[in-house]
Amino acid sequence: MTRPVVVVPDLHGRADLLGEAVAHIQDTLGPDAHLLSLGDAIDRGPHSLRCAELLLDLQRQGRATLLMGNHERMAQEGLQWYRRYLTSREMEDYRRAMEGFRWWMGNGGESVRREAGGLTLEQFPAGLAEYLDVLTRVVYVTGDGEVHRAVPAEPSVLVAHASPPVAHRQYPSPESAALWLRPFEGPFPLPPGVTYSVHGHTPVRGPSRLGRHVYLDLGAYETGRLALLTLSVGGRPEVTVLEGRGDPGAARRYPAFGEPLPVRPVSLTGRSTR
Repeated sequence: MTRPVVVVPDLHGRADLLGEAVAHIQDTLGPDAHLLSLGDAIDRGPHSLRCAELLLDLQRQGRATLLMGNHERMAQEGLQWYRRYLTSREMEDYRRAMEGFRWWMGNGGESVRREAGGLTLEQFPAGLAEYLDVLTRVVYVTGDGEVHRAVPAEPSVLVAHASPPVAHRQYPSPESAALWLRPFEGPFPLPPGVTYSVHGHTPVRGPSRLGRHVYLDLGAYETGRLALLTLSVGGRPEVTVLEGRGDPGAARRYPAFGEPLPVRPVSLTGRSTR
């Protein structure tokens, strides 16, 4: 039996669009469909904590696989060092924890602090910490809808937040590079048997294919447009774009590159969000 797998890109606190996406996936593909989040579910938008809560609940039910984005990586940095400090009581660990926390706050985390009504390393939201702990960086999806952590023997699609994992002088490991690299830093080699790769991270005007890489981030937190891609290992992926509250004109600032993918728009205007 083949399980549909639907990739959901950067939400950035748009819990309303996530709720609509979950309902749409279930309505169109059935209860066995599996959601694959590309990361960057937090920061910038209004409801990061709610996004993390909803995604974590789906993951616990076995209905979702959750990838790390660069914003989750920044949120994780200070927390990891603070946990280490609680064991070591070394002030160097605490210093690095505070540096990591400031890094996150300066790059989108301030919106989460406002949402939480105040946030420190000492009083870190438990649900957000649990969400950060379950994230993985790169997966491979085979034609039966199974999600693998390593390259499988059969044909597959590689899914990661920003790019395929590649060696890069700026990053300590290929899986770190997969959180940060932009399309113009490619093309990126793919492992044998991988037919194409899917990413978010870089906002684009519309879902696009550049070589063997597909990019889906439509800047949902400001445009209100969220792409949903149903994976197909051997053929063209199917893309639906949910159109909710936002400023679609903001997409004019985003780059247009590669081959636009055909999309099926679904308007949410005038409907109450779920």
